[in-house]
This record gives sequence, C-alpha cells and structure tokens, in this order.
Amino acid sequence: MDREEQIKRMKRQVGIDAASMVRDGDVVGLGTGSTAVYMIEELGRRIREEGLRIEGIPTSYDAGVLARRHGVPVRTLDDVERIDIAIDGADEVDPSNRLIKGRGGAHLREKIIDGLADVFVVVVDESKLVDRLGTKCPVPVEVLPLAVNPVMKRLERIGGVPELRMGIRKDGPVITDQGNMIVDVRFDYIDDPAAMEAGLNNIPGVLENGLFVGLTSLVLVGRLDPQGQVVVTRRDT
Repeated sequence: MDREEQIKRMKRQVGIDAASMVRDGDVVGLGTGSTAVYMIEELGRRIREEGLRIEGIPTSYDAGVLARRHGVPVRTLDDVERIDIAIDGADEVDPSNRLIKGRGGAHLREKIIDGLADVFVVVVDESKLVDRLGTKCPVPVEVLPLAVNPVMKRLERIGGVPELRMGIRKDGPVITDQGNMIVDVRFDYIDDPAAMEAGLNNIPGVLENGLFVGLTSLVLVGRLDPQGQVVVTRRDT
C-alpha cells in the first residue's frame, strides 16, 4: 500500500471518530478539507441510519455543498444561538495544539465558526504534526484586493516572504468565498504564534490569517501502528 493510500485511511478514520462525538440536537461547525469530508459523510450516514438530528454550519461553500449532498441540514450563524461542536482539519499542528490552517482558502470562516464553538475538535493524520509552526506550510493571509501590494510590502518588512496564491486550472489569483485574495507568507521561524497572529491581523487590509492559537479543545490524530493498522490518538489541550 503506497503512502497516499495510507494517509487516506488515516484521514477517514479520524473523520469517522470525530463524527461519533456529535450528539443528537447538536449544532455542528462543518470543517473544510480532505479530512473533514469523511466527517461530513459519516454525519450523513448517522442521520440516515440512526436518526441523528443536527444542524450544520459550514465553513465554506464546498462544505455546504457536501453537507447537502449527504443530507446534513445546513444553517447560517443567523439561524442558531450557539455552536456545540466544530470539527475541522489543519495543515500543521504543533506540540501546544496551535495550528496553521488555510490551504483550502477557508480560514476566515473557519476561524469564526471554530472560535464560536463550545468544543473545537481538530482532525489530522500524523503527517500534519510539526515541532514548530511554519515548518512545512506558509501562513495564509486573506487580503482585500485593493490592499494586496501594500500588504505584501509590509509582510516583507517584517521578515516574511509573501506570494500571491494563484489558481490551478484557471487564470489569475485564488479568490475566497468572501471575494478576497490570499497571500501565502513564509517565515524563517515563528517563535511566538500568538504575537504573529495578532501582528498580521493589525496590518491594514488584512482580514484574517491562518494561525489558530488558543482555540483547539482536542486533536484527533490518525496514525499507523507497527502492523500497518490505523489507530487514533487524542491530544487534549
């Protein structure tokens, strides 16, 4: 079995395990990304086969489409008074359960919904664990289109290497669900993610960035045991 298939198996299992934490009557923040796909599929199965009653708050247009496809009722923040649990993936998780998110371009909505939830569960495979944030992934920064150039210059002045995210199989930059652009910023190191998160958001024209600090309740990690079987471990905050 190749590594890609192994990672897929790990993602599927953590998605299923996270969906098992959802209780009847919950309002659920529905994450975006390849691992969250399995969670949404499993919630749909529980609705069909177990009669589970929930309401989903999607973190992106794609998550909303997927939820409807699997029979998960979709609502907006205007429709609910609280979010009981949010389940979402991450691109990097450090030993303190701080995150980098946003490779899917949904980090602004994700931070709003995940931050409002009573419990925020992160679902990842073991390849997403890092000793220090920024090791593998740049920090995504959502920027108003009119401010892209001045924001990129400011990011350079604080030591970042910014790059406007360009579309795949389309001409031009990636446009978020909010109609904004994404600048991916690499730093040599991120010693203080909380200070970096606040500093990036203080740059005029920046809407939000992909550093998630102090939001995580629990991380579920899919791993392979020595026999090649998938096991899920918990990392509480």
